[in-house]
Amino acid sequence: MMRPVRLGLAIAVVALGGLLSGCERPDMETVQGNYRGLGIEQVINPRIAAERLAANQAPPPVPPVPEGGPRASEVFKNVQVLGDLSANEFSRLMVAITQWVSPKQSCTYCHVGDLASDAVYTKVVARRMIQMVQEVNSGWQSHVRGTGVTCYTCHRGEPLPTAVWAAPADTQRFRVLGAKAGQNTPAMTVGLTSLPYDPFSAFLTGSEEIRVQSATALPTTDHSNIMDAEWTYGLMMHVSQSLGVNCGYCHNSRSFMPWEASSPARVNAWHAIRMVREINNDYLTPLTSIVPANRKGPAGDIYKVNCETCHRGLAKPLQGAAMAQSYHGLGMVHAAAGAASAPVPEPVSAPASPEAP
Repeated sequence: MMRPVRLGLAIAVVALGGLLSGCERPDMETVQGNYRGLGIEQVINPRIAAERLAANQAPPPVPPVPEGGPRASEVFKNVQVLGDLSANEFSRLMVAITQWVSPKQSCTYCHVGDLASDAVYTKVVARRMIQMVQEVNSGWQSHVRGTGVTCYTCHRGEPLPTAVWAAPADTQRFRVLGAKAGQNTPAMTVGLTSLPYDPFSAFLTGSEEIRVQSATALPTTDHSNIMDAEWTYGLMMHVSQSLGVNCGYCHNSRSFMPWEASSPARVNAWHAIRMVREINNDYLTPLTSIVPANRKGPAGDIYKVNCETCHRGLAKPLQGAAMAQSYHGLGMVHAAAGAASAPVPEPVSAPASPEAP
């Protein structure tokens, strides 16, 4: 009689262990993000946080070079973007870019034979990417502030960043029961939910409004429907995963819509979405015709960026390391010699009537 009982207990213990294996480890940490009693907290798993921090370490800067000397445009041929740098600083930045983007391929990733030649497509792309970094650092202070970005922020030692996206081959397949409307195919981009799995095409290249609540009480020509909300929530799932935060990081959980009840992080996110749109539309998409097929998605569009490309699970990419401050030519306002960091611009307010988020 005891034998079946023991067997049953053993099975119960194994089953319980299987159930618990899908749960988070205990001893979670919480950080209050608003007034007490509102329940607006970030729940942190120390184990996952440690893994993310270890994976987001900024490399040391390339040793400085002597100042002065002739300009890069006077020493090298066909320098279209960084010609105002000294030849020494230009060479130093080229060494850094090689380490950031193509450490295995070395200089031959962009140059073969004549260094001035534009015959290799990667050199043309790299030139445009340098211009993009300059624009982000100088024109999008509303998001990057005094930290800025470098090629390493996205590439992390890989010629093609690992966190990129392209449009799926087909999101509107009609079946016997109708169209899937891009839903019901759980994808990591939307947290393995049944939400539309390509929220990027509409919001990060298109100019769709990101709104889940109508601005008027009764139906008007400016209204939002359930499908709009589903696409918006798909994007918000992506933002949450990319930054390693929950909704309360930007929004007041009592009412998601009012800006006055939201945290300053929501303003940063508002600017970030528009910055990403500009990067995708003005810098990446125009390069579609010159990149090979392995740099394009199943629908033939070039791989583009989203929040995860830079953030990789942290609210501040690379833990907020101000790498760009160490390199002239990347569009940053550099700190004085010996200063810890550049002056941080004044906080930027949200536009008068922004759409959510």
